[in-house]
Amino acid sequence: MATRDITAQEFNDTINENDIVLVDFWASWCGPCRAFAPTYSASSEKHPDIVYAKVDTEAEQQLAAAADIRSIPTLMAFKKGKLVFNQAGALPPAALEDLIQQVKDFDIDAAIAAQDNGQS
Repeated sequence: MATRDITAQEFNDTINENDIVLVDFWASWCGPCRAFAPTYSASSEKHPDIVYAKVDTEAEQQLAAAADIRSIPTLMAFKKGKLVFNQAGALPPAALEDLIQQVKDFDIDAAIAAQDNGQS
């Protein structure tokens, strides 16, 4: 599945209605963002079960501010609507594949249960 651009209006629905969502915060003037784009796109072809979203920080400044984006590119990973990864900087292909495997393997339900048990 190819990458898709999302807006602030689509952001919450996208992360809440899909099992795993990667979000690339980028801008057209950002060299590292442009360098990361082919890696991100190629990865999206390998993992059709994952939503690969892109947020143009210039067009979606309020969303970028709400997501506390301080440096681009920033990659976020969500599993079942929960943020499980947030890091600035372009990842090389092998590191992106490793991240995807870790997100797939991560037991979000157990993590949520553990967090809930710790707060009660």
